[in-house]
Amino acid sequence: MTRHGKNSTANPVYTYHERKKSSEKSGFGTLKARLGKDSIKNFDCCSLTLQPCKQPVVTPDGYLYDKEAILECIVHQKAEIARQLREYERQRQKLESEAQSASLADQHARRKQFLETEQRITSKPINPFAPRSEGQAGSAAAASSSASASSSKSSELPSFWIPSLTPDAKPTLVKKPPKYPTCPMSGKALKFKDLITVNFTLIQDDPGSKKSLIAKESRYKCAVTNDELSNFVPCAVLRKSGRVVTMECVEKLIRKDMVDPISGEKLQEKDIIQLQRGGTGYAGSGVDLTASHARPAAQF
Repeated sequence: MTRHGKNSTANPVYTYHERKKSSEKSGFGTLKARLGKDSIKNFDCCSLTLQPCKQPVVTPDGYLYDKEAILECIVHQKAEIARQLREYERQRQKLESEAQSASLADQHARRKQFLETEQRITSKPINPFAPRSEGQAGSAAAASSSASASSSKSSELPSFWIPSLTPDAKPTLVKKPPKYPTCPMSGKALKFKDLITVNFTLIQDDPGSKKSLIAKESRYKCAVTNDELSNFVPCAVLRKSGRVVTMECVEKLIRKDMVDPISGEKLQEKDIIQLQRGGTGYAGSGVDLTASHARPAAQF
């Protein structure tokens, strides 16, 4: 390939480089990018504030939050649900009143049509074989022609450009809000009592160290094996004591007897909550690290 081979316009094939270059300048095509380690939160950071938790709590699905942030989120969701529920009730009452008035109008129209039909009934029978006069035939023809004219007129399309005949958009119906607030990450129902307090085990620093907790790269360790905890190490929270241990410790020690090594209480399978990690930056971590932004597609 020559020096200017990528920008050559004599090639009959629209190359990948040209397509990518034109999509960046024209604004067409979906953008995709792989997130790096700097774009991933640490395992001990809140899923809302993305900062190290001061009072960490975990949901049954393993998502870690700061207690203040998640409580504020739940209170805000409850207020929003109450507002949406009031609006939904007003809409339901309005629809019921409209349906009731429509049914009353339908009954009134049927009653009126019945009375008009009863008034047109003659008292003496009509002989269908008797010859009709010219006046009756003319009136019948006029009635049929007027009926056909009215039907053809009704079948014509309206002048939609006239303001009086412009169709109006129907109002958007308000959907019934959920009964309970939801978890911002999993989307499942979440209550105050579902939050479990997490007790991390701090790594003891040198007596002369003055580093703050946020400035430290290694902050916590396993409560049983004293292994350092990070995004590279899968870990779990024990519901009974709130301690954080590695999944290796869970598989090799805790699952054998199903006893909490900290408090000595019996455990069930639901009491072992695997903590959701933010990812490591490697493709083999099991976390999808690809971000995409959908844009209109260009057809060539």
